[in-house]
Amino acid sequence: MAQSKRQNVLQLLGLIRRANQLVTGEEFVLRAVQKEQARYVFVARDSSKTTHKLFLDKCESHKINVSFEFSRAEISIAIGTQRSVVAVTGVGFSKKIAQLLD
Repeated sequence: MAQSKRQNVLQLLGLIRRANQLVTGEEFVLRAVQKEQARYVFVARDSSKTTHKLFLDKCESHKINVSFEFSRAEISIAIGTQRSVVAVTGVGFSKKIAQLLD
């Protein structure tokens, strides 16, 4: 993926957090996925294999997009707090992210 698109997605994550359409933390994201409130899930590529498998399986079963594109540091800097798993709940924002990542 082009560096500018990566940067745009990270900037968009910060905007989504300020718009209060971002769920952070493993338990809360898992709950949002199970309730099908999450539209796009980001799991840090440097998180554990167990975390990767858990969210990949849950997101696939609920037909939710999941990305392992960014590191924990990149996600944390973008949203302003230390997290390795975040979920976008806004439909418009998730469409824009899908457009940028594809």
